[in-house]
Amino acid sequence: MRRRSFLQGSTILLFGQGLLACGAKNQQTLSVELLKGSIPGQVVDKFQQSLQSKIGLNFVPLEQLQDLYQQLQAWRDRPQTTSQKRWGIPLSSSQKKAADLITLGDYWLKTAIEEKLIQPLEIEKLKQWPVLPQRWQEIVTRNEQGLLDARGKVWGAPYRWGTTVIVYRRDKFTRLGWEPVDWTDLWRPELRDRISALDQPREVIGLVLKKLGQSYNTQKIDSIANLEAELRTLKPQVKFYSSTRYLEPLIMGDTWLAIGWSNDVLPVLGRYPQLQAVVPRSGTALWADLWVKPVTGKKDDLIYQWIDFCWLPNIANQISLLTKTNSPISTPITKFDIQTSLLKILIDNQELFAKSEFLLPLPSQVTAQYQSLFNTLKE
Repeated sequence: MRRRSFLQGSTILLFGQGLLACGAKNQQTLSVELLKGSIPGQVVDKFQQSLQSKIGLNFVPLEQLQDLYQQLQAWRDRPQTTSQKRWGIPLSSSQKKAADLITLGDYWLKTAIEEKLIQPLEIEKLKQWPVLPQRWQEIVTRNEQGLLDARGKVWGAPYRWGTTVIVYRRDKFTRLGWEPVDWTDLWRPELRDRISALDQPREVIGLVLKKLGQSYNTQKIDSIANLEAELRTLKPQVKFYSSTRYLEPLIMGDTWLAIGWSNDVLPVLGRYPQLQAVVPRSGTALWADLWVKPVTGKKDDLIYQWIDFCWLPNIANQISLLTKTNSPISTPITKFDIQTSLLKILIDNQELFAKSEFLLPLPSQVTAQYQSLFNTLKE
């Protein structure tokens, strides 16, 4: 899954090329590689101020979750020798010293565990772990195959999350006399050739399953009555598929409605008042950004201090507001904190949250079925 920040605001993560606080030689340091825009610079400043001694903080933002995943692979596979360094030749990405922590999306967690790219966290060192709601503890507790397992180990620490939303043009729908509120609205005849959608089988087929009262994580999709019929009738509705540029045709007016990720959509709403977004009332897909520990990473209590810091209620609230995402720690946000149009997407509705689902790992043959159905839809 390739989520990214689209038209990211200037208030987030102003770290230049990455070195926020450079410590003296032999000074203790915390090195973090993270998704660009996912942590405000102000939060890192406050963390530095909270520490009893001066610590070197090196926070390096990367554009895509895929970039971060590839970095994990590079660290695992790097050569044992770094003789090039002796000759003053700059180290390649695969030879860079591994970060202590790195951002990973929950969708990548199974593969990262299977490929031995990350190591489990020591939850006894996380003071705030008991405060984390059970659903968030469950999504990162997995066995060695990367599957959910209550007896497994903890492989990540969620620090922000979001949803798949419907975003639409107010001006177009004012003329239609209605506004979309759920997935069923995508099939209305007025939206023929007017929708831009994510280029993701699990997201698109998942929303059709949700419309039919099924789960995003359904495995026996060939037994779901009307699934193929619903896909056939959805086909003429969608004009454009993309996982990175689905908002552009909406902004230009080539489409009237888009299906997208909340962290892409929310920053755009503030710039384009003609756009409005809604979390589908029957439930939607959830995603989370996690802190994970590279398999080559060092043992350092600073790692756990940073994770605990992100879970403090006032800090979680700041991350949520400034990055326009939800926090796994309950942080009430009011209309005085953020625009009303954005507040609707930062859901604190437990009933709607309960109806929504993470995209869990599926067997390879089931994944192939989803892909085959999706290819038929796009033909």
